[in-house]
Amino acid sequence: MKKLRAKKCRQCKEKFVPRTSLQVVCCVSCSIAYSKEQDKKKSLKEARIKKKQGHEALMTHSDWKQKLQKIFNTYIRMRDINKGCISCHTPLTNRKFDAGHYYPTTYEAIRFEETNVHGQCVPCNRNKHGNLHEYKKNITNRISVDQLQWLEDNRHNRLKLTIPEIKEMILTYKEKIKQLKKTY
Repeated sequence: MKKLRAKKCRQCKEKFVPRTSLQVVCCVSCSIAYSKEQDKKKSLKEARIKKKQGHEALMTHSDWKQKLQKIFNTYIRMRDINKGCISCHTPLTNRKFDAGHYYPTTYEAIRFEETNVHGQCVPCNRNKHGNLHEYKKNITNRISVDQLQWLEDNRHNRLKLTIPEIKEMILTYKEKIKQLKKTY
């Protein structure tokens, strides 16, 4: 049988030689204290989960759309960080910038359409109201003419997302954000 190396007790931090490879504390008193600490951590985690579930149960349809919009905009910013501003071509790295919509969010059908939203510097998006003249000239550098025509044709359609559909989209964009983080 292999001789076990000395470990540091997770409770009192003293060195000890364990009897088994799974032993993490040195004595019975440390074991009791460690167990109580773990139970406390577990109950705190369960309380946080219950609080989150309670908060989500109180969220309205509008609250869910706002949450989706925030996550969607984060994805767009991450996607376009190296592309520059859609309107003025200002580099977007190391500066604050927005996810600028070609057609505003009032067009519900294309509010969460990725081809309608691009990285845009704050001066163009906020101070120049989207700088639409330049945006219109440059959008075909990012999307095809067919995609632009599709946006034009479908902007007046109705989009009725249910809360489960919004939750699914939130999960989708969180996963896309995670994938983008791996590439940077």
